[in-house]
Amino acid sequence: MTETAWNTVAGDGFELFFGYADEASYAATVQALVSDGVASGIAGRDAALWGPAAEEESAKRLGWVDLSERSRPLVEEITALRVKLTQLGLTRVVLCGMGGSSLAPEVICEAFGVELDVLDSSDPDFVRTALESRIDETVVVVSSKSGGTVETDSQRRAFEKAFRDVGLDPAERIVVVTDPGSPLEQSAREAGYPVFLADPEVGGRYSALTAFGLVPSGLAGADISALLDQAEALRPALEADSLDNPGLRLGALLGAANLAGADKLVLANAGAPFAGFGDWAEQLVAESTGKDGKGILPVVVESLDAPDFVPSTPDEVLVTIGPDFVFDDVRPASGWGATVDASLGGQMLLWEYATVVAGRVIGINPFDQPDVESAKAAAREMLDGGGNQPTPVFVDGAVTVYASPGWLPEGTSTVPAAVDALLSSVDGRTGYVAVQAYLDRHRDAALSGVRRTLAQRTGRPVTFGWGPRFLHSTGQYHKGGPATGVYLQVTGQPESDLAVPDRPFTFHEFLTAQAVGDGQVLADKGRPVLRLHVSSPADLEAIQGVLA
Repeated sequence: MTETAWNTVAGDGFELFFGYADEASYAATVQALVSDGVASGIAGRDAALWGPAAEEESAKRLGWVDLSERSRPLVEEITALRVKLTQLGLTRVVLCGMGGSSLAPEVICEAFGVELDVLDSSDPDFVRTALESRIDETVVVVSSKSGGTVETDSQRRAFEKAFRDVGLDPAERIVVVTDPGSPLEQSAREAGYPVFLADPEVGGRYSALTAFGLVPSGLAGADISALLDQAEALRPALEADSLDNPGLRLGALLGAANLAGADKLVLANAGAPFAGFGDWAEQLVAESTGKDGKGILPVVVESLDAPDFVPSTPDEVLVTIGPDFVFDDVRPASGWGATVDASLGGQMLLWEYATVVAGRVIGINPFDQPDVESAKAAAREMLDGGGNQPTPVFVDGAVTVYASPGWLPEGTSTVPAAVDALLSSVDGRTGYVAVQAYLDRHRDAALSGVRRTLAQRTGRPVTFGWGPRFLHSTGQYHKGGPATGVYLQVTGQPESDLAVPDRPFTFHEFLTAQAVGDGQVLADKGRPVLRLHVSSPADLEAIQGVLA
């Protein structure tokens, strides 16, 4: 266990405790960031901060730095629309979006205690439940930066049909958020839908304080004005070239720890009133840093209390969100850790700064996502009838087993044996396990409990992601980051399939193509992939038993 030296910085609306294993390297990293004017450079949109190779992309991705001010005009517009919709009896808000377009509103609405139904799945049972719930009270926000996200387009088509099937006009019940000039903007205006345009110089994972985060949250009743106030209060501290800048401090911590070999980021709630913040930070950090064989892998844990958390390993940085200082009881084995206490708006802006600072320290471009498109392309190829159709390795009762080549011992014929083989291939010093469930995340929520049991079983970091939404976030790290992971996919037959209106595929066909396509991309990169496919939702218990 490496000794940790603890320190703190605090200011208007924030307090940051941070611990480090190597004081000299950490202090030098922070001092270099201050001397180089990195904080003021970020605030001034200096695209050269991440090197010449990143400059073209960075030049069009720094619009998030002053959104706490520039997004103000949206508040009145969103509030007026909410009043109008409420007068029409439309009190249930459904958000169709993926990645940053859905994770930010989800945590914002949780923080303000308002209801928002997030539809970020291609699972037909999940989609059907959203379509059949209180349809007469529903307004749908369709969010897509590119305007061509297949999941979101399919969900929009399904809702349009559902409204028309019961005699309701979609133009009165669908609101669109997209970038200027996207195909979705054009089709939405032609259909008569209200359209909110987001800033095209803000990437999806940095878009929490743009229309993507504010429109669905505001329509659901969250106090988005207060959210902007929170971010604005912390902004001066984040823009200052100062040793007390919490964004520089946290970013330097993540970056220096990464260079020292601690490349996993364990995230846990410690008294913050927004327990889902880890899921938002996960996609921000993983997609921003996981590339070029480098990166920071976030591992969101239920808590730092046993059995949720396995004693930390030397390659983990422990970071808690909230006012509670837990490190008197939980010590990071790596010597690197932090507690970040701030309001939600402040946390979001702080973590955006810290993430791009960490990117500079590690030496990557925090604004691109070069490996996300590969999974999309593979899924499209599968839907078009191309690609290699997977062949099962064996069938064990209600579970059909698939595996990428080269790692499963010949003659393996049971699910427990296949799982044992996958887990035994995890590197005991640097490896991790990623569980990826392409299922109904509400109905099958209990499956997420296997994250903690597999962590106990392997003694290694374990992540859990719901497909396909993780493809738009942590999927980048799994394919572009260090080749240290093993991947367990869980897929299954739905209760019944659901057609995508005016498209030559169903929701289940699309979901399967996404799982198979992503698995193929991982396999092509030499990552071990095991896929367990159950015959029905009821058969999922068999897999949970094996993974316990």
